[in-house]
Amino acid sequence: MPSILTALEDRRTFVRNGVLTTAALTLGSFGRPLQGASSTEHYHLAILSDTHIPADALNEFRGFKPWENLKRIVPDIVASNPQGALINGDAARLTGEPEDYIQLKKLLEPVASHCPIYVGMGNHDDREHFNKVIQPDAATKADVTDKHVLVIEHPIVRIIQLDSLLYVDKVAGLLGKSQREWLYRVLTETSHKPTVLFVHHTLGDNDGDLLDADKMFDILRPHSQVKAVFYGHSHTYVYGWREGKHLINLPAVGYNFNDDQPVGWMNGRFHKQGVDLTLNAFGGNLNDHGKTVSLRW
Repeated sequence: MPSILTALEDRRTFVRNGVLTTAALTLGSFGRPLQGASSTEHYHLAILSDTHIPADALNEFRGFKPWENLKRIVPDIVASNPQGALINGDAARLTGEPEDYIQLKKLLEPVASHCPIYVGMGNHDDREHFNKVIQPDAATKADVTDKHVLVIEHPIVRIIQLDSLLYVDKVAGLLGKSQREWLYRVLTETSHKPTVLFVHHTLGDNDGDLLDADKMFDILRPHSQVKAVFYGHSHTYVYGWREGKHLINLPAVGYNFNDDQPVGWMNGRFHKQGVDLTLNAFGGNLNDHGKTVSLRW
C-alpha cells in the first residue's frame, strides 16, 4: 500500500514546490518541502525495496539482520540529500505486525526529517496494521477500491506507486480490476509527462508473480509517456525491457536469496531525458557497488 511519511505542513507548500501526493501520511513533525530551482530540473529519489523490518532487531535470515541493515544505510540516505525516499513493498518482515511498523517508523525518523518517504505494500505487509501505526490521511488517497495508490507529481516526471498486495504472507500479487481501470483513466485523461510506475511484484507469469501483469501491460502499451516500471519481490538486481518500457528489478535491503545478488538501495536521479540509477550495495555481491546505469527516454 503506497503511502507517504512526511511533515505536518501546508499541502499548498508541496504544490508550489512541484510535488503533489495522494495517500499521504505523517510521521511526527518531520520533513521539509523541496527547495530551490533544482527541484524543477531534476528529481532525486532514494529507492529501497524489501526492507523486511522485524519487531525484533536481532531477527536474522541468511546471515543478514534487516533491522541493522536499514539502520546502517539511513545516514547514507540522508547524506545523499534526496528530495524523496521510496520503499517499494515488503516493508515488514513476514506478516506485517504492528510492532514491525513501529520499528520501521523509528528507523526512518532521520530520513523523514529530511524529505518525504513513500512506503508501498508488498506480500509481507498488512494494510490494517500499517494504517494503525502510520495513520495515512484517507482524504488524500486515490479513488481505488480496497487499494492505496500514490501519485507523485513533479515538473519533469510523474511517479505512480501501485498496490499489488493480494494476501499477507503469500507470494502472488494482484492489481485488480478497479486499480487497472483507475490506471487506464489516469494515463488516458492526463498529460503526456514522462511517467514511471512502481509495483512490488515481479512481472512474469509464475504463480508468485503479479497475476495480472499482462493486463497491466495491455494498458501501458499504447501510452508512450510510460517510460519505466520498477519492481521488487525477487531480491534480484537486473534490468530489462518489455513493450517499449524499461524494467528495473530492485535489489533488497533486508537480505538476498542468492550470494550472486547485492544487498542495498539505489539513488535515482530523474531528469528530462531519463533517469540515472546508482547502486549502493553493502552486502552480498558488491561488484556493481557505486556503478550508475543511465536509462534514456
